[in-house]
Amino acid sequence: MDAKGEGDPTSGKNRTTVERKSERELVVTRTFNAPARIVFEAWSKPELFKRWWVPKSMGMSLLSCEMDVRVGGKYRLVFGVGGSKVMEVFGKYIEVTPHSRLVWTNEEGDEGGAITTLTFEEMGGQTLLVKHDLYPSKEALDGELASGAADGMPEQLDQLDEFLVTLGGSLGR
Repeated sequence: MDAKGEGDPTSGKNRTTVERKSERELVVTRTFNAPARIVFEAWSKPELFKRWWVPKSMGMSLLSCEMDVRVGGKYRLVFGVGGSKVMEVFGKYIEVTPHSRLVWTNEEGDEGGAITTLTFEEMGGQTLLVKHDLYPSKEALDGELASGAADGMPEQLDQLDEFLVTLGGSLGR
């Protein structure tokens, strides 16, 4: 898979890349103009997470957001997908290192879902976010890509970027 979410290098907008690294791995990268602490909090505090996570173009709404971000803690997101249709994603956190690393399971799939690892690397007030999804099989990743689920990542991270600008001053340094 080629890079998506191309930003205009002259606009100052950060670029999201989505790459298939192997038969079972998908890696998304993005730099944010915010410290790692703030980017981490946007991923780990439900009251912040629910304000940016759902791509606006997908026509979904986040009906419920439960996140117990600690080792062994669980999460469950419930989405409204047009009309009365509901979709859930859920799993548990298997590693939590504040401001630098989150690892969780995605348990909604029939054969078990991907293991997602997020790393937050701060460099000069900016944060490099790397999202690594390891799927249980080639077919599981193929299915995820075919469903278009990965297509929303650049938009999600654009929304996070916009949200971080509004959040920066309110969280302090």
